[in-house]
Amino acid sequence: MSEPIRVLVTGAAGQIAYSLLFSIAKGDVFGKDQPIALLLLDITPMLPVLDGVVMELQDCALPLLREIIATDKEDVAFKDLDAAILVGSMPRREGMERKDLLKANVAIFKSQGAALEKYAKKTVKVLVVGNPANTNCLIAAMSAPSIPKENFSCLTRLDHNRASSQLAMRCGIPATHVKNVIIWGNHSSTQYPDVHHCLVNMSGGELACFDAVKDDAWLKGDFIATVQQRGNAVIKARKLSSAMSAAKAICDHMREIWSGTPEGEFTSMGVYSSGNSYGVADDLIYSFPVQIKDKTWKIVDGLAINDFSRLKMDATAAELMEERDAAVSILGV
Repeated sequence: MSEPIRVLVTGAAGQIAYSLLFSIAKGDVFGKDQPIALLLLDITPMLPVLDGVVMELQDCALPLLREIIATDKEDVAFKDLDAAILVGSMPRREGMERKDLLKANVAIFKSQGAALEKYAKKTVKVLVVGNPANTNCLIAAMSAPSIPKENFSCLTRLDHNRASSQLAMRCGIPATHVKNVIIWGNHSSTQYPDVHHCLVNMSGGELACFDAVKDDAWLKGDFIATVQQRGNAVIKARKLSSAMSAAKAICDHMREIWSGTPEGEFTSMGVYSSGNSYGVADDLIYSFPVQIKDKTWKIVDGLAINDFSRLKMDATAAELMEERDAAVSILGV
């Protein structure tokens, strides 16, 4: 068996982590023969809760889980990391302006980026989940200048999974029969779930999504709105934000970074925009279709973009530029 890899989860006493940690510890993410050392970070008031989470992980008696370190100290949590899943962030509270939320999170992710820079391996793969995820990811990457920007990504796999599931339910097929959905842009209500390159396996053959669904008005209207607003719909129903589905998406995202995407398929990830072929401005964390091999992602190039898609891709890019500029002014860089 190989040496244990060191995996950090922040916000580790929270509800997303509670759904996530078991899957990581039992080998669903990094491989069935990959031992794990779990580093769990949370704020000081949450340490008693975190102790309970540690007890439960111990009580699972998982063969791959070699060590659990629970802490409120960044110098302990970020040491020699192979993977960092940054779940913890300041949630938006009632009456809070978006700029107030951004200000609180800039401080958190500047600090965590600096800790990655100082303590983690330069090969560390960093996934930012805490919202606003794209901009938080950018701040962390900017604050860790010696770690390649390509090592940072943010979670739009939950949106990708939501889109695939909506299509599967509409067509009466398993979600695995839908491939190459794309989420463009921001993990916000401006994101663009694009099905122009999506393939649906029905009746033993692959059909273009528009041919399979046979309802262009739905695909260009309610489908997009449902995916964009799904997080709010969950909060409204559950009185809590998505946790189980977010944890599953984190597992999907990190597993594909470690193991690669299936041949001929792509996934959606918020990644660093630099000289891409889709006219998206540089220096944003923007969700693109990507393929992953040898732990390296590559944006899928050359997909045709029609006028409908272009408008939506540009709108979500504009929001990200606004967020980035606000965050940078808070940072004072």
